[in-house]
Amino acid sequence: MRRPPAPLSDPTTDPDAARPRRRRRRVIGWISAVVVAALVATGVIAVAQLQGNITTAPLRGDAADEPELAVGDLNILLLGSDSRALASDGFGEDEGGERADAMVLAHISSDSTRIDAVQLPRDTLMTLPACDDTGSGEFRGGEGMLNSALEYGPACSVAAVEALSGVRIDHFVRLDFEGFIGMVDALGGIEVCLPEALQDGQARLDLPAGPQSIGGDQALALARTRYALAEGSDIARLGHQQMVLSAIVQKATKSDVLVRPDRLYGFLDAITSSMTVDPGLGGLTDLAGLAARVANVPMSSVTFVTMPTTEAPQDRNRVVATADADVIFRALADDVPIVLTTDGAEPDPTVRTAPVRILNGAGVAGLAAQVSEDATGFGYAVAGLANAEPVDRTTIVAADTPDAQATATALASELGLAVTVETGDVDGVELLLGADYTDLTSQLRATPAPQRPVDAVSRSADTDLCAA
Repeated sequence: MRRPPAPLSDPTTDPDAARPRRRRRRVIGWISAVVVAALVATGVIAVAQLQGNITTAPLRGDAADEPELAVGDLNILLLGSDSRALASDGFGEDEGGERADAMVLAHISSDSTRIDAVQLPRDTLMTLPACDDTGSGEFRGGEGMLNSALEYGPACSVAAVEALSGVRIDHFVRLDFEGFIGMVDALGGIEVCLPEALQDGQARLDLPAGPQSIGGDQALALARTRYALAEGSDIARLGHQQMVLSAIVQKATKSDVLVRPDRLYGFLDAITSSMTVDPGLGGLTDLAGLAARVANVPMSSVTFVTMPTTEAPQDRNRVVATADADVIFRALADDVPIVLTTDGAEPDPTVRTAPVRILNGAGVAGLAAQVSEDATGFGYAVAGLANAEPVDRTTIVAADTPDAQATATALASELGLAVTVETGDVDGVELLLGADYTDLTSQLRATPAPQRPVDAVSRSADTDLCAA
């Protein structure tokens, strides 16, 4: 559930709060003045050209559901399209199809102090939802790879990612190959560091080992290559994507793009001419507002995280999301930081190891199956379901063993239940759903659930690019 931002300190009574706010106003004012001056310098015609570059597409199948620019936390789906319908013919023949070559679910916290960018592997198998025709045809839904949804338009990708993550998406930005290359070139290239030389003829990649500056062509090739990697998989290349994205953030922060009108115009022209956004980001002022929020976030608080996956049971060459992925997505939905094992937090090895039996004493048909699906999604082993005599109170009973006690405590936390684990003569864990279950969870899910540490490949945007 979306919550309002936390209350700010009152600068009229708190002098320590007033000084940072005044400094922040001065910084934002300075940036705004520079941008305005630069736009004036490039001329009104240039501004009209930039606005005319922007292409919009529906965020959802229901056009009436287009949101206004949100003021709390924001979830933005970034789509890197592999469409070959481009001005250049250097990316292969245009066969009319389109897939998402890269997908990132970026979360901006309500106070604009944190960005968590979750990379979504394109080979993720899932049940894709049906999509209305928004200009690219209608899709009836069914089993498929996450990246294939873009063939039916960005709105279909939005629906697929929402179904996968349970996170409501506020905006999307779709960028094609030429736009990515132009963006990097407009920055004057980016700095990367490779532990070994990489060559991939299919991706047109040829880079030596060590630190180096690369242009847009090689940056795109580095982000896309699979065949230059020993694993040759989509998951393996996500590490390179993290490096490239971090390098872009570092260069954009350190470069003088914002203070040089010629570079600013080239940068904006490169992005907007190859970009499709939802109507909520369809104006230069909308994009400027979003950019201002992003600019407030320090590099150390921009984190790239790869969605945890495991081999798909039905296809060893594809992946499915794990219980750790569910924990990450819930952190985005709750607007709380993702807790990573790399931050020094250690997961409890006994959690989710004991079998869980679920009894429905709530008098609500199908409730045990629903809760079982939630528990299984978090990685618990549900050993059985059954109906029970009606009871008023929800309880959790665990055997007097460390693994059962830990499993029961974690299950209560992840289901959002403020109940005390009782010790009893049961095999593993027994969850009895009472008549208070629905009210109990609806009240508690309005507040963030406790986060447990997850093991995921991650990188902070300020990480030394040559660090191991």
